[in-house]
Amino acid sequence: MNSNEYVLITGASGGIGMELAKIAAEKGYALILAARNEKKLLELKENLEKQYRTAVMVHQADLSKPEEISKMAEELKQKQIHVSYLVNNAGFGLYGEFLETNLEDELNMIDLNIRSLTHMAKLFLPEMAERKEGGILNIASTAAFQPGPLMAVYYATKAYVLSFTEALENELKGTNIKVSALCPGPTATGFSERADLGKSKLFNSGVMRADQVAQIGFNEWMNGKTVIVPGFQNKLLAGSVRFMPRKMVTSVVRRVQGKNA
Repeated sequence: MNSNEYVLITGASGGIGMELAKIAAEKGYALILAARNEKKLLELKENLEKQYRTAVMVHQADLSKPEEISKMAEELKQKQIHVSYLVNNAGFGLYGEFLETNLEDELNMIDLNIRSLTHMAKLFLPEMAERKEGGILNIASTAAFQPGPLMAVYYATKAYVLSFTEALENELKGTNIKVSALCPGPTATGFSERADLGKSKLFNSGVMRADQVAQIGFNEWMNGKTVIVPGFQNKLLAGSVRFMPRKMVTSVVRRVQGKNA
């Protein structure tokens, strides 16, 4: 049991974040769950505490806003709660040509997918480094490995997450802090609905279940793997782009991600 070790999970109200919360609770970790949907967080808290008898705190917050991140961190500090493990899962995508997508939505995506993830790491990593233990799991995507026409900004944000994670892992070698990027492909979560991916062919070729992705991600993170790509097909696609000309890569992504007929 790890009841004195808190795992902070953002975007925990559904999908991969919720499944990671279940896994951490089953392993005896205490939890801090953050998301915008307080009702879903409270339902999850009740279920996890009842099933696994572990402590669960919830924070309703829009993590695209820096002041709400700072407020959450200050509340934890006042309660003398130390975050041993951080899961930066909160994020969203947006489908469509850049000329047609909404600027405010895309700037909000950058704030959530990049700025908040960086802000969270900056706030909670120093204490992990002081204790010489802990970990950060950043949720990237197979989108991180190539440009993404029709989701140009989203793919770019995930490239940042992957690059940032790999650099951070290198800086923290020898500290016993596990830093990993989980890079799932298409997954059955609410992500596709929010991103309006119903129009895209991307999800036609099959998806993984969120619990499968979470289990692989958690296990490999704890085993110290830096870049985690769940699923054979996703590994194949992520690896193959290294051997293709860049313009060919973008053409293939555009074709795969094009609109359904």
